[in-house]
Parts: sequence; C-alpha cells; structure tokens
Amino acid sequence: MKNENRKIQGFTLTEMLIVIALIGLIMTFVSGNIIGKFNSAKVDSTKIQMKQLGVILDDFNRVCGFYPTTDQGLDALIRAPSGRECKNYDPAGFVKGGKVPQDGWGNDFIYESDGSKYKITSLGGDNKSGGDGNDKDISSDDI
Repeated sequence: MKNENRKIQGFTLTEMLIVIALIGLIMTFVSGNIIGKFNSAKVDSTKIQMKQLGVILDDFNRVCGFYPTTDQGLDALIRAPSGRECKNYDPAGFVKGGKVPQDGWGNDFIYESDGSKYKITSLGGDNKSGGDGNDKDISSDDI
C-alpha cells in the first residue's frame, strides 16, 4: 500500500521550486538577449531614418538651391518654408505622409543648417546630450 501511494504522489514543493528557478534563469538570459537586440535595432533604425532624411534634404537642395535653415527646420520638407523661399517647391511637399520621421525612440531629430550644409542629430535612448551605448548621440556626420 505504501509503495502504491508513492506512485500517485505529485511533485514535491522542492522540485517545483527548482523548476521555477530554472525557468526564471532561462528567461533572464533570453530576455537579456532580446532587449539587447531590440535596443540595437533602434540605433540601426535611427541611422536609416537619418540617411533617408539626407536623401530628402539633398532632393530639396536640388529643387530649391539650398538646404532648409535651422529656423525653417525639417518642417520645410512638409510645407513651403518662409523666409528664403523655394520657387519650385512641390505643393505636396518632399515627405510622403506629411510627417517628418522620428528617431528609433520616438523623439524628433535635431536639425541644424546654414543653408549650404546640414547636420541631423538624435540624442539616443536617454534623449540627453552625450551618453554611452544606446544612449550615445547619433549624428549624420558620423554615418
């Protein structure tokens, strides 16, 4: 009878705790890798957005003869800029969808230009100047 009762018994509390601990340990390693890849993808996506903005800005320069100034900003790609005007400005704008893309973290790019050259910057994951790793600033001059 005692032998038969042992066969129908379930897992002991110790066995259950060991299994839960092992599952937790595996999840720690897996989630660490996934989060690392996710952050790396945000950096890559930001660089791609910058390159695309650069192509659009070059097209703007080709049509208008100058880059939008810092004051005109990237909004000049959506609406005709005021101040120094572009005679051949496309009424539909230069950005499809009517919205300037943001960096991988959902923040607006910082745009600086004197009209003859430009610089696009993302402040990274922390949205603050400086930083390391995923928080490092990304500049169009660097890519």
